[in-house]
Amino acid sequence: MRLSPAMVERYRREGAVFPIRAFPEEEMAGHLAGLEAMEAARAGRLPPAVNYKIHLLVPSLWDMVHDPRILDAVEDVLGPDILCWASSFFAKNAADPANVPWHQDATYWGLSEPTAVTAWVAFTPSTPENGGMRIVPGTHLTPLAHGDNKDRHNMLPGREEILVEVDEAEAVDVVLAPGEMSLHHLLLVHGSKPNSSGRRRVGFAIRYIAGHLRQEGPRRGTAALVRGRDHGHFELEQRPEGEFHPDAVARHSRMLRNAMANVSAAIQRDRGQGG
Repeated sequence: MRLSPAMVERYRREGAVFPIRAFPEEEMAGHLAGLEAMEAARAGRLPPAVNYKIHLLVPSLWDMVHDPRILDAVEDVLGPDILCWASSFFAKNAADPANVPWHQDATYWGLSEPTAVTAWVAFTPSTPENGGMRIVPGTHLTPLAHGDNKDRHNMLPGREEILVEVDEAEAVDVVLAPGEMSLHHLLLVHGSKPNSSGRRRVGFAIRYIAGHLRQEGPRRGTAALVRGRDHGHFELEQRPEGEFHPDAVARHSRMLRNAMANVSAAIQRDRGQGG
């Protein structure tokens, strides 16, 4: 799926483009069943430590982050050298109070520059009623200060929220069918409300970065080379031998510790400066 020139221009202007059809709905139904089986084996939900960089634990998700039906569109906005920096599911059950406040993704990632994009792949319908993502177009040009909003239902790891007022009238709902995706810039202001409907909402957020970026922080960053050439700035990740294979789990645990050390350093740096 290549983006049309108009779609690329929209991404540059607004910081997001959607909907983009990546997979047939029947294919996504199979992926959703796989996710639900993993959840059922873990008391109904994925623990946060498993959910972060989950493509390093599950071969089908490793294949998804490498799928040309996603990467062709990503290349149109990032260029030919692409790394997958992270992935995670954002799942809200029916009548779930979980929410994502207004924020920018780049805040605590500790990357050398915000040349990065999130591909948000819908595993289920994503609508305003079930807590679908909302964006504020054109807010991707300036980094904003964030703080901890103390909300235990905040789905973000740092419980962050931007410290400026958002005009709700400017917000746009990202409505997606299963197998469709959106692309949004690392600095785009976005969030989502609780799921007030009777049906579940599940999306898979894949974080792609341009190959020339560097990881800032106390530990060397890790990433998967998904297209183009390696610039040598990250330790390259590898495909899991099987679903939750012991060797993959051991590698994932080490990489998770490195990533959390870098994120923690970014949070301390930001909040120590009054951000």
